[in-house]
Amino acid sequence: MPSSPEPKRLGAIASLSRAMRSWRTASVALLSFSSGLPLGLVWIALPDWMRSIGVDIRAVGVFTLAQAPWAFKVVWSPLMDRYVPPFWGRRRGWMAITQIALALLGLVLAGVGGHPDTLWVVGAIALAIAIASASQDIAIDAYAVEVLRKDEQGAAVGARTAVYRAAMMTSGGGAITMAAHFGWPAVNILLALVYLPILVLTWKAPEPEVQAPAPRTLREAVWHPFLGFLSQHRALEILAFVLLYKAAEQLTQALTRPFLIDMGYSADHRGIALATVGLTATIIGAFIGGWVTTLIGLGHSLWIFGFLQTFAGLGYYLISIAGGPNLPLMYSATAFELLTSGMGTGAFSVLLLRVTQRRFSATQYALFSSLFALPRLLAGPISGFLVDAIGWPSFFLVSLTMGIPGLVMLARFAPPGVREPQFTADDTPPAGPPLGAASLAGRGIAGGLALGVAGLLIVALLAALKTLRETKGARFGFGDAVLQALQPAGIGGWLQIVGIVAFAIIGGLLVAAVSAARRGGGEALSSASDLSVH
Repeated sequence: MPSSPEPKRLGAIASLSRAMRSWRTASVALLSFSSGLPLGLVWIALPDWMRSIGVDIRAVGVFTLAQAPWAFKVVWSPLMDRYVPPFWGRRRGWMAITQIALALLGLVLAGVGGHPDTLWVVGAIALAIAIASASQDIAIDAYAVEVLRKDEQGAAVGARTAVYRAAMMTSGGGAITMAAHFGWPAVNILLALVYLPILVLTWKAPEPEVQAPAPRTLREAVWHPFLGFLSQHRALEILAFVLLYKAAEQLTQALTRPFLIDMGYSADHRGIALATVGLTATIIGAFIGGWVTTLIGLGHSLWIFGFLQTFAGLGYYLISIAGGPNLPLMYSATAFELLTSGMGTGAFSVLLLRVTQRRFSATQYALFSSLFALPRLLAGPISGFLVDAIGWPSFFLVSLTMGIPGLVMLARFAPPGVREPQFTADDTPPAGPPLGAASLAGRGIAGGLALGVAGLLIVALLAALKTLRETKGARFGFGDAVLQALQPAGIGGWLQIVGIVAFAIIGGLLVAAVSAARRGGGEALSSASDLSVH
């Protein structure tokens, strides 16, 4: 009996058109509004509100610590892989729980509005909102990994970025404007009620076509995401790529505002460049990045956008040697730099969706996003010292070279000319017999301690360099900075210690997982069928 012919493969343009009409794409994009809403409230609106009612600027500064849960969300993400809510499935169930929590917290925040004497209550509510929001982000990112088909990922990435930014503007600048007319209690009630239609959207959003089983134990939920990923082909190179791909861009963007001030541009001109022009360019770039990835393939897109975003800083170099303010040059340079940044982010986000395993999508995607954000934390201090030492023109030329390591790592798993890199199990023969639990634990503890000490020394080094730069005549007090880091005096210091400990634990797990993967311990967890929906 003759076999039935294979279904005809859609062309790139037809695939993109179908993806744009997909309910899966629309659901993922619209749910991103719920991600951006609390972020704009905590990052932008709440500090503005507190300062406008007379709260001391030092206390307002403490409010920025409510942003910490977004940085540490990988710590509790395994719980959201392991445990399944009793309704709506593993991903939509957690989304619903966090959205209900965000709505209730918004109503509570409205109830204490306008009372400076309840500052600690407002701070506690802000922290709770941040925890619920970071948890919602874990669930939505995991849902995107599981529900999107491969040819829908590019279209969804661009739409997610646009909707997310729109939500941030709504709860950030939009909320501040509305509060001037209607008061903060009314605005907080309105923002809380927005979660009701979002909850309906979560209810109606489609379930993934392939249901990945949840880890059977909490130990599996913590250990297997690391082991499963590191058992893939070129896993270490992919991790290095995640860290390095946007290094040149992050170094360039770290001091954009001070740079434009030094070049003599007014506050109005800087605001137009970085807010209006920059935001528009970033959103358009993300759309283009996602769409082009669908049309020409992930491998080609990562290479093209990698080169563009690496050399986009040349526009700022031209500004630095222009000899005075030049508005057309400044707007063009800013638009091009942020446009290419958005393009790179679009392709990069598709990569993260592809390499994340559906069974462990909450933990793995949270880990990748945390690693991606790590260089940005270091870019500011490093940029400041480079500019101070060599000046703006040389700084922007040096920053171009920082994009080369990321492209080198890209070549390791997606050589030039490869349309779609394949993320499969590593077929390298095991380096030896499998390691026992005690041996793996020993290697993990040793690696974690080494990384924890390295993290502490880096934090102390950056603090000492900052003091040296900001205080005229100060000595290089590295030892004092180490002691100060080990003796936290406030909430910020304790959060720093928590961050170092979390870095050490995650690093120890990675070291142990690398050791196990090299001995063939993760072969059963690195199945290609668990990586993407075709």
